This record gives sequence, structure tokens and C-alpha cells, in this order.
Amino acid sequence: MTVDFPPGFLFGAATAAYQVEGAAAEDGRTPSIWDTFCRTPGRVRNGDTGDTATGHYHRRAEDVRLMAELGLGAYRFSVSWPRVQPTGRGPASPRGLDFYRALVDDLLARGIRPVLTLYHWDLPQELEDAGGWPERDTAHRFADYAGLVGEALGDRVELWTTLNEPWCSAFLGYAAGVHAPGRTDDEAALRAAHHLNLAHGLGARALRAVLPPRAQLSVALNPAAVRARTPSPGDQDAARRVDALATRIFTGPMLCGAYPEDLLADTAAITDWSFVRGDDMDVIRHPLDALGINYYAPTVVSAATDNPAPRADGHGGGDPSPWPGAGGVAFHRPPGRLTAMDWAVDPTGLYDLLTRFAREAPGLPLIVTENGAAYDDKPGADGTVHDPERIAYLRAHLEAVLRALGDGADVRGYFLWSLLDNFEWAYGYGKRFGAVYVDYATLARTPKSSARWYARLARTGRLPAH
Repeated sequence: MTVDFPPGFLFGAATAAYQVEGAAAEDGRTPSIWDTFCRTPGRVRNGDTGDTATGHYHRRAEDVRLMAELGLGAYRFSVSWPRVQPTGRGPASPRGLDFYRALVDDLLARGIRPVLTLYHWDLPQELEDAGGWPERDTAHRFADYAGLVGEALGDRVELWTTLNEPWCSAFLGYAAGVHAPGRTDDEAALRAAHHLNLAHGLGARALRAVLPPRAQLSVALNPAAVRARTPSPGDQDAARRVDALATRIFTGPMLCGAYPEDLLADTAAITDWSFVRGDDMDVIRHPLDALGINYYAPTVVSAATDNPAPRADGHGGGDPSPWPGAGGVAFHRPPGRLTAMDWAVDPTGLYDLLTRFAREAPGLPLIVTENGAAYDDKPGADGTVHDPERIAYLRAHLEAVLRALGDGADVRGYFLWSLLDNFEWAYGYGKRFGAVYVDYATLARTPKSSARWYARLARTGRLPAH
């Protein structure tokens, strides 16, 4: 197998605003749903918050220098909605926009391509108080916000992503309640999914209206590499149900202009989908320039003989469930090695997704917008941080990308998750995904051995041997 990536292939790293920025109450930023969620007892391990995170807001220049030292070709970051538009309505905050202007200028000055995500889960709390994503108005507020950011940064940012993992926003946030805002209402979760789809379409229209023609639009989904445990009809139907809820609920409207009929049937006892109106499908099916794929591990399912509610992490057991209409599905941990998240290490799932979308959306370029692993990294006596497990994980998944390229998938780039150890949502600071180690007491950064390995790849376009 070739170890060389095609010329121009983009190697980057990714972060999200609430996970790295800190400065949660500075320069006019107001609370997001994650600020509120973190302060709700029992929601986040150890009561951790993103108030400080990795201090990226104040260490911006240092972090960009670090990216340059690592040879990154691109940096995928998200904009904090409550930093830019504190109430979720009205004009932009100049101070909030100034941070992102400076970040983009720093990146461009060092030859690093800025890749901007508008929404990575930090809805302004005022909009949640008004009903949040289950309310149609939130999609229109997102479009206004998208236009504000587009006007401010459109002259310098060429690749834009509307939403990151809307499945998590809808179903972990409004069905399972394990992510902000912590609600547990299946009908509200399905409404949220539709309004996130609508926000994507409205936001894309708003961006097109203000961005120059060269700008490219994308969305970052986390489609399930779902596998039936056995070839039995029951297990195959379980896989179909999960695929509808995890993947086709978004790709159906975005790529084909319709919700899948089997999804509507599976969820008919929960909702009649009357919140879908008029030309919604035409709005949602806005032409994309690229499709982002986030992948970590496959999802293995079977028919559940005793009808248990699946756990929020998808491995079975527990209640409430993030899978409305799939109560008869059991989730299973795949065999083999696991990361510190208890997620399976299985790069074939990434290959399967890339080749699937190459077939289902021919002509649409693909980008691996997130891929990575958490391990229990610790500095050695000499201060260095060796993480051979992460190197093995990255190498195996990049080999899967190369195999997909060889089989005809038009993959244009790969973004390692994450640049830095950071606030890992409901896990607090207990899980480390970063290629760069962060001492949370001092915020000092130490590139791990995986960062040096990835730097060789980014500079040469050739997969390092070890």
C-alpha cells in the first residue's frame, strides 16, 4: 500500500471554543448552555467547567506558533456564539469578533489555513431559555449569527463549516440529557434535529450572501459506522434503525432533500413531524463544497430480546436513551483494543464511511474533520510525554484514509482531534485527546511524541514508519 498522500492534501488539527478558550466571562461573553450545564451538580465529572480550559483565548499567539512548529497546514477551530453575539440576537460584539480576527491573521501570517466552524455546541443560554433547538426560531437566530461572522471574516477564511455533529446536539442534549442542555424529551430531540438541519441550510444561505465566490461551505457530521452483530433479520433491522437516527436523519435532508421514510415510520409514535414546513427541504439541501466526517469508533448493534434502553454512549444499558424510536436495539462494545474512553480501535469503520459517501454523494469532496483517541498520557521523569498508543491509532486510521483514496474516495484532508488536551465535555478534564499535553495547573504545553510524528507527516505528506 502507498504511504504517500496526494499533493495538496490538507493535514490539520482541530479544537472547539468551549473546550480550549477559557475567558468565559471576559470581553462581553455571556453564558452558553455548557456554562450552565457545568454548574448543574452531577452533570460534569468533578464539577469541572470550561471557565479556564486551556487558556487559548489569552495564549492564542503561543498556540499558533506551536501549530507552525508542528508544520500544520490548517487549523480547524470553532467560534463561540455567546462571545460574538452575547444574547443570540442583535449586533455582533466587536470585542468578540476581534479575537477571531486576530486568530485568523496569526494563522495566515504563518501559512496555516483557517477552517472555521460556526457551531460546536455552545448555544447562548438566552436562546435555550427561549426554547433552544426544539424551537424553530433558533434556526433563524443561527442564520443571523452566521451572517455576522461571515461579514467579519469572509475576506480571510475560505473554508466554512456550519455545524459540528448535530447528532450530539440533538440527541445527547435533548434526549439522553448527558450533554447540555441536559433535557430528556424524545419529541424535543427530533424537533431539535430538524431545526439543526434547518439552521444549516439557513446559515449556508446567509454565508453565501456575504462570502466571496471562492469561499467553500461544509458541515461536519458524525455518521455511524453501524454494524449488525449477526446476519439475522432482527440484527440487520437494528442496524437500519440506528443508521437512520445517526446518519440519514441529516444526510437525507442535506444531500437528498427528504427525510428517510423508514425514519419517519420508526418515530411515528413519538411525533408526526408536523414541525417540517413548506420549503424546509429546499432550504436544507443547500449545495455543499465538502462534507466533513468525524469518526472515532464503530457502532455494533443487535435486536434486543428484552427491549433494554441503550446507554447514552451507545454501548448498551441505562436510561434515558439518545435513540428515539430504537428501544428494541441493543448496543455492544466491539472486540479488541480500547481507548481510554472505552471506544474500540477499529480503522475499518473510517474506511467504510469514506467509501460509503463516495458512493452516495459522488462528486462531493470529503474531509476527515475529526479523528483521534484519548489515552492516559503522563509526563516522564524528563518531562517528555510518550504516547505510542496514539501514534498507532493515528497511523492505522491514516492508512484507512489512504486505502479509501486508492479505492476512489475524494478525500481532501485530515484533522487530528485534538491539537491540545482540553475540557472533554461531561468527562471534564479526565480524558486527554491532545497531541499536545497541557498541564492544567500551569497551562504549559508539551508536544507529545504523537505531535512530533504527525509533524513529520504534515511536512512530507508521507506516513512515517513509526
